Amino acid sequence: MPQILHIDSSLFSGEGVSSTLAARLIARWRAEQPGLQVTHRDLGREPIPHLDAVRLTAIQTPAEQRTPEQQAIAESADTLIRELQAADGLVLGVPMYNFGIPSPLKAWFDHVARAGVTFRYTEQGPQGLLTGKRAVILASRGGKHRGQPTDTQSSYLRTMLGFLGITDVEFVYAEALNLGEEPRRVSLAAAEADLERLPLARGGVS
Repeated sequence: MPQILHIDSSLFSGEGVSSTLAARLIARWRAEQPGLQVTHRDLGREPIPHLDAVRLTAIQTPAEQRTPEQQAIAESADTLIRELQAADGLVLGVPMYNFGIPSPLKAWFDHVARAGVTFRYTEQGPQGLLTGKRAVILASRGGKHRGQPTDTQSSYLRTMLGFLGITDVEFVYAEALNLGEEPRRVSLAAAEADLERLPLARGGVS
């Protein structure tokens, strides 16, 4: 049975547009395959601490040399990595804040990108170790940014996921959400139509 790691990063938790779209996709997939296993992290409700010197030192300290506090920090980071390793696919709800991704999602990437575990360095350059997975990103924006220089989100997410070995990445965009009632309605209808065309069985999810 496939396993999905579902991460929402809206400050408004489940009320955010990206979170709502992600929930609809998960609900449809569950209806298609009732045994679907989903691990859900709501970073708006339970944000991951940002990586700092204390947390990085704890993670890099050998297990047998860690203090109890360092062990707790390292275990929380290890849990995030185990969730990602176990998943066949990812569903990410990602609103745009100041042209970038929400900072708690950046913190999540900072914790799961670990040399020798989720990627490794080779003579040919870095190599992602999480191959065979698929990612679907529900991207919500107040303005229109897709394909524009202001869309730093899409390239960052493709780069970061690819760095980990996840190259099957698909976006569903809901834009123009703050540009008036009609543009918002049209954009949400288009995003929902795109959701209906996303099958569960594709790429790493089957």
